[in-house]
Amino acid sequence: MPKARRGPLATSQGWYSSVTPGAGAAVTVAVRLGLRMPQALEQADSGWAWVVLLATLVSQGLTLGFPTCIGVFFTELQHDFQASNSETSWFPSVQLAVLHAGGPLCSILVERFGCRVTSMLGGVLASLGMVAGSFSHTLSQLYLTAGFITGLGMCFSFQSGITVLGLYFIRRRALANALASAGVSLGITLWPLLSLYLLEDLGWRGAFLVFGGVLLHCCVCGAILRPVATDRALETREVPLLPPKTPALGCLAVCGQTIQRHLAFDILRHNVRYCVFTLGMTWMIMGFPLPHVFLVPYATWHGVDEQRAALLISIIGLSNIFLRPMAGLVANQRAFAKHRKYLFCLAILLNGLTNLVCAVSADFRVLVGYCLVYSVSMSGIGALMFQVLMDLVPMDRFPSALGLLTTLEAITILISPPLAGFLLDTTNNFSYIFYMSSFFLISAALFMGGSFYSLQKKEQQGRQAKEEGARVEAAPERGHTLEGKDSPEKQLCPEIMYVTSV
Repeated sequence: MPKARRGPLATSQGWYSSVTPGAGAAVTVAVRLGLRMPQALEQADSGWAWVVLLATLVSQGLTLGFPTCIGVFFTELQHDFQASNSETSWFPSVQLAVLHAGGPLCSILVERFGCRVTSMLGGVLASLGMVAGSFSHTLSQLYLTAGFITGLGMCFSFQSGITVLGLYFIRRRALANALASAGVSLGITLWPLLSLYLLEDLGWRGAFLVFGGVLLHCCVCGAILRPVATDRALETREVPLLPPKTPALGCLAVCGQTIQRHLAFDILRHNVRYCVFTLGMTWMIMGFPLPHVFLVPYATWHGVDEQRAALLISIIGLSNIFLRPMAGLVANQRAFAKHRKYLFCLAILLNGLTNLVCAVSADFRVLVGYCLVYSVSMSGIGALMFQVLMDLVPMDRFPSALGLLTTLEAITILISPPLAGFLLDTTNNFSYIFYMSSFFLISAALFMGGSFYSLQKKEQQGRQAKEEGARVEAAPERGHTLEGKDSPEKQLCPEIMYVTSV
């Protein structure tokens, strides 16, 4: 048995490589992502991967699907705290912002403790935040408890699940992401109905207390996320071992390395496509969450019954349960693999155009039709968003790339609902909110689609110029000189090459 190397990975990598050939890189990857080394690691694309997929589906339903039910409590919270639309809008804004901004902290915890522990910690925090929020007496207390603490816990749970899902699935990764995102649809369907039922019987405080118990199920989902070993899921360079004696780094240098590792600014500088995707997504988020927050108040403002208004969100969620797996099947086809980013931009464009329809009429039948069409575009966005990001960056940098993306998104999420609430207070017209949403979505789709296309054309032209230059340089070398029989002059006779496509 070869001698184990001295270094941080010597113990775990040495014995595992001797048992499983070619597993050293897999262990390196697992340790870099903070996956602790048990006696036996799960393999990618194995049977347990589908159990992890189910856990991730439920976790996304509990976390990402939850903010859609806040609209059910919007009017009740506004009356209870005697607050304006803008002040009340800060509650879902803080929760959504922290849910996204906690990405870098989640990346650090995943690297240090693993996906399983981080996800379970998130379930505990989300539960404690909702329980404490049920005893809030001011909006500021609600921002801190049900907003900040619950949002941070949800971030830990859902991002850990997404990270480990990308390691468990290699061949069917696009389909797995789409199926997992169907959990969001399930949450969108069930959370508003449960919220309406609990609000009528227990009030918003009793409902938040029950939500605290429901969110504890994130701990169960996190316990299923066993560490995974794969030498195909991540293409990464092995971490160089530090020399025995290294000079101590200063505080600023350590902070700089930490930020570089967990916020992926190096990828943002050197990967143009990731830069385009990040900027486009950050701009898009200014408009994307607004229908989820204001659709129910918009319907009730125009005389729709509260139960029927809450049913609109459930229609969106129920439709997405079936549409997202279909979107994943399409995206998983080899013919569409190179065009996923364009399909994603098309879904964003359709989403923005759909919001214009909602702004025209508040009739219940029109709103039902709006929800159905909106579900088609939303399913495409949900099924492709993380898969497009995985296509743009290496999987070993996915946690940090996702952390930077969600941090930037958190800034716009924090601004968007209060800005829309201020617009509503100023104009007293809900239609301007949907116009605002459409503007950000349509402009983001055009920016990303046009940028991706121009980059692709530029790369094609660069490759063609490179191939042309290589052919020109190689032509004299492939020719040979022949001396004619009747003339002392030399003729250059190029070789004839026949190229066939396979």
